[in-house]
Amino acid sequence: QQEKEDLQGKLKLREHLSQTAGKSEATPAPSKNIDLEMKQLQCKLKNSNNEITKQSTTIKSLRNKVLEKEEQIRELQAKISRLERDLSMKRHLIEELRSRLKANQENEKTCNETLESLERKVKALAEDCSNKKTSIDSLKQRLNVATKEKSQYEQMYHKAKDELEKKDLKLTSLESKMIETECAMTELETTASQQLHGLAKQSGQVLETVQKKLLLTNDKVEEFMTFVKALTRELQHSIQELRTKIKQAKKMGEVRACKKGLSQESVQLAASILNVSTTDLEEILEVENDEETAKTKMEFEEDKEWLQYIQKLLEAQFPFASYLMDAILEKLNEEKKLIEEYNSLMKRT
Repeated sequence: QQEKEDLQGKLKLREHLSQTAGKSEATPAPSKNIDLEMKQLQCKLKNSNNEITKQSTTIKSLRNKVLEKEEQIRELQAKISRLERDLSMKRHLIEELRSRLKANQENEKTCNETLESLERKVKALAEDCSNKKTSIDSLKQRLNVATKEKSQYEQMYHKAKDELEKKDLKLTSLESKMIETECAMTELETTASQQLHGLAKQSGQVLETVQKKLLLTNDKVEEFMTFVKALTRELQHSIQELRTKIKQAKKMGEVRACKKGLSQESVQLAASILNVSTTDLEEILEVENDEETAKTKMEFEEDKEWLQYIQKLLEAQFPFASYLMDAILEKLNEEKKLIEEYNSLMKRT
């Protein structure tokens, strides 16, 4: 703008000079120079005008940019104020978080202490659980052994029951046979007495027939004797079997009572001290005492005496049926008592 003003001032001066020159009618040479200078100055004016337009457009664009920048600056200042507010808020938040951190750290310390105590308790509980698992396993093993023993005893009980039923049937049949034999003996005695009375009256032929009948009766008597002997032997054998079964049941009950009194660990400890297995230790516990052996000897002697007494009765003269019946009934009652004792023992086990 200053250059434009300078050029315009120069042009005005030149125009004034030209006008003054025209009036004074000076020489033509300087007027030509002035025209040239005028043209040059006009060209410069045009150029300067062009530049001014360019500069004005650039100034307008720059103003627009300045306005945009000012708007941006305002926005940025608003943002800065917001950020300052956010910063203050964040500082307050940081202070609050620091206080919370301190509180949380203190809480963490207490939590760590409680965690340590809980870990100790968990370790103790784990040890207790492991001990309980071992005890449960040992109890399971003992339960399996007990169930096996129970099944064995049940089988033995059923077998004994079947045998007893069979023997009861045999006894009933034997009693019926005994009654039949007694009836036959009485009939034989009556027939023999009648025949003896008739023999005195009849001839030798009748005596021969009587002798034949006597031979038959003797054969029958011998058969009866063998039957009675077999019956007594069978009774004595069945009683002995019952006694042995009762002893075995008593032993098993005592062993089980010992096992109940002694724990599995104490049994194993005793076996390790004696340097034997648990089964050997159980066999040691199952050893009979002197009283039981004496009792078995006494029972054996009594059975022997009973058999000798029956033999004497069979060899004795008539009548001996009532004595024989009493002796056999005595043994039968003894067998019934033993059966009841065995059944009660089996129920207990």
